Amino acid sequence: MKKHNYSAGPCILPQEVFEKSAQAILNFNDSGLSLLEISHRSKDFVAVMDEARTLVIELLGLEGKGYSALFLAGGASLEFIMAPYNLMKEGGKAAYLDSGTWAAGAIKEAKLFGDTVVVASSKDENYNHIPKGYAVPADADYFHCTSNNTIFGTQMKEFPALDMPIVCDMSSDIFSRQLDFSKFDLIYAGAQKNMGPAGTTLIVVKEEILGKSGRIIPSMLDYTKHIKAESMYNTPPVFPVYASLLTLQWLKNLGGIAAIEKINNAKAALIYGEIDRNPLFKGAAAVKDRSNMNATFLLNDEAYAATFDAMWKAAGISGLPGHRSVGGYRASMYNALPLESVQVLVDVMQALEKGI
Repeated sequence: MKKHNYSAGPCILPQEVFEKSAQAILNFNDSGLSLLEISHRSKDFVAVMDEARTLVIELLGLEGKGYSALFLAGGASLEFIMAPYNLMKEGGKAAYLDSGTWAAGAIKEAKLFGDTVVVASSKDENYNHIPKGYAVPADADYFHCTSNNTIFGTQMKEFPALDMPIVCDMSSDIFSRQLDFSKFDLIYAGAQKNMGPAGTTLIVVKEEILGKSGRIIPSMLDYTKHIKAESMYNTPPVFPVYASLLTLQWLKNLGGIAAIEKINNAKAALIYGEIDRNPLFKGAAAVKDRSNMNATFLLNDEAYAATFDAMWKAAGISGLPGHRSVGGYRASMYNALPLESVQVLVDVMQALEKGI
């Protein structure tokens, strides 16, 4: 039976990425060696890293605009530390928007470095919406936001125009929709949503914002050192970078971000249309802030939970239970999830309604 993978991450990836990655593990570039055992300094892998970094900049439309792309280890959670280390000045301050669990994690770490102003928060309503109408202190060294909140199913549809660097955690919606990415000075994203397996993190940074903090930064946490070393300051996570390159190639061949955005919009319209139509279900997030990546929803009557759970499992659906912070269900519809899989879920929801 075909599986329909709604896992929130690590998550579904294109089938061709699995196939090419598997071949590379056995024999990379007809070298007779596995991708897992070659030197990261070898000609073959340097070419992988160079192409991956170049392709990131191309897909985001940032060519010739002073940006560098890095593939580092440590997950997006390490960027909670690296961003303030590199950007918050000694005695300075930073502004943060608290829109979910990961935003709160970033705020916690930033407070270790200096004055961290939370400009707005939706925590008191269990992060069911994106805060709006907030003011950002003009003397902040940077503004930090999270574009998509995986757990709660909310997504920023607009970003503030500010006269300061904007830092954005795009871990769960990177490469999923068209934005003017030049409005952001630092973007970071864990690979394990739309880009590859867990183990590497993408950082896209405008080089001109670096080197102004006045801090002494440990080498492994210094973006400038990683840029100079072309993302090879230490041994990079070879396999996750290669799989990420394959995913980026797949996306480019599909037509880039513009093409995948149309597919993602269709998937979101299909699932949210059914949530709103079907009297057995209700959405968990504010309608205007609903995420195209993570649709969170609940049963209006938990008495039907056992029946519904048995039905979607029988249909080959995997990874649907919601996070404990919200409960209910979470349909994570990352780039590689086909529209067909969303239709299968909608069919099950309609079958439950008809069977009541």
